[in-house]
Amino acid sequence: MTQAFGAQSRYKIGMMSTAIVFTDGAASGNPGPGGWGAICLHQGIVTELGGGERHTTNNRMEIMATLQALKFLSSTNATIRLFTDSTYVIQGITTWIHQWIKNDWLTKEGKPVANPDLWKELLAALRALPRQSVVSWEKCKGHAGIPGNERADRIAVSFSQGNPLILFKGEATQYPIDLHQLEAVPFKKVYLSLVDGKLQRHPTWLDCEARVKGTPGARFKKVSSVDEEAETLKSWGIISVENH
Repeated sequence: MTQAFGAQSRYKIGMMSTAIVFTDGAASGNPGPGGWGAICLHQGIVTELGGGERHTTNNRMEIMATLQALKFLSSTNATIRLFTDSTYVIQGITTWIHQWIKNDWLTKEGKPVANPDLWKELLAALRALPRQSVVSWEKCKGHAGIPGNERADRIAVSFSQGNPLILFKGEATQYPIDLHQLEAVPFKKVYLSLVDGKLQRHPTWLDCEARVKGTPGARFKKVSSVDEEAETLKSWGIISVENH
């Protein structure tokens, strides 16, 4: 799903520099402790952004992630390809918001729109972009092995848990994640081992067994999905392997 917002449609991807952005939000309890994460790739530099709030909702964090990414890129003339797994964000900013404004921030049922403060800030951030800039809102599947989405999720979750990751900023050539991989990749089962606090992934049980056999305190588990791996790492006290 791709929708443009900003300058005229004659500005197409490829005709000017392009920024790639991934955003995600998380909240525990919903409402509860929350966090947001964003990754911006522009002109060969990757910048990770993140933050959290003590009492919030998942939807607020999803909006906040996109808002902060656009503020970070506020002076760019680039086409901004913004990838999010939130239908709420995409539909809200490209479709619903026009009717909300017309109805003085009431829904079609006459009820107050949720999160009007953040929607107004997001709209202002879009309008503040240079005229040549275009935001292309693109829906991506969450927890499907898309590296940028997975990393943004981990950043958001880490802030929601009060144990934020160290955020990366530097040359794209030094970034360990391929932000140009935009297709979902089926998760292949993997065997995890944890020995002396060091995690390794193994393609077979024999490889895993060779590492943990005879080692006191070693932990191991077979996982078959991204979510299962994340839960296993969390139970082992590891928020993310990519804690640069």
